[in-house]
Amino acid sequence: MKIGALNFREVWCVDFEFYAPPGECPTPVCMVAREVGSGETIRLWQDDLTNAKKAPFSAGRDCLFVAYYASAEIGCYLALGWQLPAAVLDLYAEFRNMTNGKDTPCGYGLLGALVYFGLGAMDAAEKKALQNLAGRGGPWTAGESEALLDYCESDVVALTQLFPKMLPGLDLPRALLRGRYMVAAARVERAGIPLDNSALVTLRENFGIVQDRLIERIDSDFGVFDGRIFKADRWAQYLLRNRIPWRRLESGKLALDDDTFRIAAYSYPQIEPIRQLRAALSEMRLADLPVGADGRNRCLLSAFRARTSRNQPSNTNFIFGTASWLRGLIRPPEGYGLAYLDWSQQEFGIAAALSKDPAMLEAYRSGDPYLAFARQAGAVPLAATRATHGATRDQFKACALAVQYGMGADSLALRIGRPTFQARELLRLHRETYSKFWKWSDAAVDYAMLYGSLKTAFGWTIRVGEQVNSRSIRNFPMQANGAEMLRLACCLATERGVTVCAPVHDAILIEAPLGELESAVDRAQRSMADASRVVLDGFCLRSEEKLIRHPDRFQDERGAQMWAMVWDVLKGSPIEACALQHRSPAQRCNKTCAPSHIRPILSISPKVVSH
Repeated sequence: MKIGALNFREVWCVDFEFYAPPGECPTPVCMVAREVGSGETIRLWQDDLTNAKKAPFSAGRDCLFVAYYASAEIGCYLALGWQLPAAVLDLYAEFRNMTNGKDTPCGYGLLGALVYFGLGAMDAAEKKALQNLAGRGGPWTAGESEALLDYCESDVVALTQLFPKMLPGLDLPRALLRGRYMVAAARVERAGIPLDNSALVTLRENFGIVQDRLIERIDSDFGVFDGRIFKADRWAQYLLRNRIPWRRLESGKLALDDDTFRIAAYSYPQIEPIRQLRAALSEMRLADLPVGADGRNRCLLSAFRARTSRNQPSNTNFIFGTASWLRGLIRPPEGYGLAYLDWSQQEFGIAAALSKDPAMLEAYRSGDPYLAFARQAGAVPLAATRATHGATRDQFKACALAVQYGMGADSLALRIGRPTFQARELLRLHRETYSKFWKWSDAAVDYAMLYGSLKTAFGWTIRVGEQVNSRSIRNFPMQANGAEMLRLACCLATERGVTVCAPVHDAILIEAPLGELESAVDRAQRSMADASRVVLDGFCLRSEEKLIRHPDRFQDERGAQMWAMVWDVLKGSPIEACALQHRSPAQRCNKTCAPSHIRPILSISPKVVSH
């Protein structure tokens, strides 16, 4: 079949049913595949799948593999040990791209895509019931097996109908790149993030104790909690007593979202502990964190879900979506190490490269674009350093980040704790210093308003309606091209044999045996550099690495203090007393503590590596 400039000997639409308890890798139940040209259909039940050494059709580049949310099917390939297909077309990713910014009343699932293109679809309730049947795990009766195969085939038939409807609108080379990422995503989801399961169990078992003791310790300076409930009226009294200005909603009530607390804490550091406490209490959803029997956190990455095409995994299911202090649970297993690799000032670099602003490019190449910005604007001498002019650098950094996120003078003033006129002056200096960037950014907004859309380097498209949000349009090129860069880096790294445990906005977390960690870091960083060159037409972004070797643990520096405090407040509990007395989990305890509670807490808490 000829599709654009590409020829395929065969086009196979493929669907698996599988079951995967929370945190576990998928176990395939059945597979149905149909070749679009000939109509040949293959139906395989669980035993047939596990006995097969390879897929029943070619995995070469002359065979197009078509699926809907393909990482699920690729995950089944990985579970079966089959050779992965070389050419993957994911109709989910393409439907998201075709409709990004449009109204899709039935959502982005397969049923939503079928309805959008005027095709018949299975009743949603019936589909859910059959998904639950597969998800419960076996054994299945002969009738249930047949029903699951029939259901699987119905999805394949739907794919064969959807494929020709979507085909005229596909940019196939770039679509295959998105499909290539879904292969990488399946590898990432299978790897999972290694956690310290002993520490996790201890926190879960002591959840109430941790909450109460944190409130008791931190709220003693504020007096704003009633039990475990934060009282807005008490907070208002605290603000009044301490003469702290606070944003209010249109209703007149105090704004109590975390962003408001975070911005206010920038100017009034004394409220940072109560902000962290509120965040810790609201985000301490440990029961929902899916962890497999091997101690790894696995969840759906939700690729392409955001309008900018970034991954959008559930915050309750993804360890990097929880409170920052909980990332101290991330710990490489014995004999292994982790590396957290992030691009240095990625969005600033993307803006500089895409706009080709010479001053901005020079600032990025300096190694510290925020101090360079202050120098270029004449706010600090050329010999200034972070040590000598750190406060000024912080203000210029806040301004540069504010521009990237479309922040106005009022919001910037709150963030830097200065009057609005000073924030307005910082923004003026940014416009003057990086005039070519601003011409490019203004042109992007004009183009989107005139033509109704914007695209990334690889064709991810945002459509703009009558209600135009210029701030999100300005931010789109940096965010969406950053997403393209991250996806390509994940593709290159996994294809070069690097175990990627997680993509995290502008970073990746990788794992390797200790003797191979430096080599894996080198391959991963080369992948990140190569990805930036491709997306930015030759411009290379730097990346930084933080290595975590067992028995050390990962930790976000923003959560280090809270992590230490949580383990400190557990001191003296019956569980810790037991752990101190019996260092080995194999040892038995007296009646005050069940064997399952024996946790060597002192080995858990002290040593961390921050990024």
